[in-house]
Amino acid sequence: MYHNITQRPKLVVRKIPFNFDENISAIWNPKKPEWSHMINGASLAMPYLEPFLIRTVRETVKHIKIDELKKDAKAFMAQEGQHFINHNRYNEILKTNGYACLQQIEDDMKEEFSQMQSKSLQWRLAYTAGFETMTMGITEWLINDRKYLFAGADSSVASLVLWHMVEETEHKNVAFDLYQHLYPNGYWMRLRGLLRGCSHVAFLSRRGYKKMLEQDGKWNEISSRLRLYGMVIRFFLKSMPAVFRAAMPNYHPAKVEDPCWVKKWIDT
Repeated sequence: MYHNITQRPKLVVRKIPFNFDENISAIWNPKKPEWSHMINGASLAMPYLEPFLIRTVRETVKHIKIDELKKDAKAFMAQEGQHFINHNRYNEILKTNGYACLQQIEDDMKEEFSQMQSKSLQWRLAYTAGFETMTMGITEWLINDRKYLFAGADSSVASLVLWHMVEETEHKNVAFDLYQHLYPNGYWMRLRGLLRGCSHVAFLSRRGYKKMLEQDGKWNEISSRLRLYGMVIRFFLKSMPAVFRAAMPNYHPAKVEDPCWVKKWIDT
């Protein structure tokens, strides 16, 4: 059944025209090139991941009878649509500015998500809810460590990332509620979706940042690899508690308090 544990937040569709400089450097944080490419790798996956999530939710809505949940689902799709549009604009600039090698990875991701579309609706919705869970952990990390991660960075990229994460927090309940509404006894599939959604997107991001570090000639540099591993470990330590939390049978994202900064951003 539809969970309504707390006052559901109003989902706002914000059409923000991020002003990316056509000559923006892929190393948008000069002090953290490996971190820059980790974000670039994640951005590369968004124009393929997000449409997959949207198609899954659109198919799910056909089976939903609760008007408020249908309304939330439509807002979820609209927000995700704005996300992948802006990430796609940024990715195209990256490819134009020296990283044409990313096109093959994009072609592979397009084919991969196309094949995933043939899986059952329950599997795809569990994957969707699982990925959305991981974004909650990432948001907590990025918000709490924002000075360390974004100080001295290009403001347009930093703003893109933080806006995306704020809205992931804003619609954190939707995919989970859709899944629970259709599959109230589907815990084990939900757990499978959680593990698959998190690991798959992390792997897709790795494809991108590895290719870009190879293009820069840094992939085989020991110092660069150590810095990269340091950031990857930091990512796991900061974001995995949210995944473990979500693996519990009685979990619901509405039980997790949003970071104060997210609330301030939304109010502003």
